[in-house]
Amino acid sequence: MKQPLHGLKVLDLTRLLPGPVCTWHLASMGADVIKVEDKGAGDYARNFFQTPEEEKSQTPSVFYRSINHNKKVVFLDLKVDQDRNEFLELVKSSDLVIESFRPGVMWRLGIGHEQLLKLKPSLVYCAITGYGMTGSWKNQACHDINSLALTGVLDQMRDLDGRPIMPNIQIADVLGGAVSAAMGCLAALWQSQRSGQGSVVDVSMTDGVLAHNVTAQVAVHHSGSAPGPTEDLLNGGVPCYNLYQCKDGRWIALGALELKFWEIFCSTVGKSEWAGLHWSLGQAIGGPEALDLRDKVQALIQTQNRANWERQFSGVDCCLTPVLSLDETMKHPLFGERAMVQTDAEGKPWIQSPVRFL
Repeated sequence: MKQPLHGLKVLDLTRLLPGPVCTWHLASMGADVIKVEDKGAGDYARNFFQTPEEEKSQTPSVFYRSINHNKKVVFLDLKVDQDRNEFLELVKSSDLVIESFRPGVMWRLGIGHEQLLKLKPSLVYCAITGYGMTGSWKNQACHDINSLALTGVLDQMRDLDGRPIMPNIQIADVLGGAVSAAMGCLAALWQSQRSGQGSVVDVSMTDGVLAHNVTAQVAVHHSGSAPGPTEDLLNGGVPCYNLYQCKDGRWIALGALELKFWEIFCSTVGKSEWAGLHWSLGQAIGGPEALDLRDKVQALIQTQNRANWERQFSGVDCCLTPVLSLDETMKHPLFGERAMVQTDAEGKPWIQSPVRFL
């Protein structure tokens, strides 16, 4: 069975993370992606996190290879007429062009969406930017941390002392940018296929993050303000949905949000008297009773190592899992069975596309 995007021709002018992750997804589903890089430094992700050995052998970094390995690469200087004409020839046989420059850059090069859609009316043109193609912020520089700061996401990532935490996963890049762009491009391609009319997909990473900040939005609707740590249902305000540290310093995640899972958890740890103390039965979220019970659960979890709790809950269906480091994750049988992690000839692990077609 051919992959569903087999035959789709994509020109990828993006760099770093959002655009390349978007086209990595498309290529993983069968699209033929040509990555257009500058003749100078190319995509400077090539040098991000590069080891001395990689630098010496002029091997692109793992960061670059992990999201670009399934693409063809051409090097063009789009400021030079000959190279720009070569790019325009590629456009004629392509279905989708994706770029991540600031608004106006492509237009000044003579290859903006107006010019390209005149050349090929059925073309879908996608621009991934920090703040979108319109509005007073459109020309400002933006990175992942800026999008998270502006959309209330970093405000929701606070420790118990109220300090914002910097996540080591680029939420705005991959969710706000890459995934939103892939979704928009596929919708526009569907329209183009049926009507023959192309379109422009305007993806703001910051808009994309804001649109997915769902649970904090609920609190703002209800009370006019976003919740702080341990004040809400999903950020530590209930004992049934929380993180607990074990005797050996490792952690477990308890996601017994529904009453039935909480009851199973309580039965398994021999604390049936806790079973009726649940938010769905009237326990105040973030209230004194909830936080007191959370502390009691923590005291209990602290009596055993994580491995002991994993054994005790093996086969128990109550949403209790270990908090794994990524190196542990890559060895976990769940992801081996799903072929989410595969090894290369050197035995190095590589994370695969999450999309499966059965």
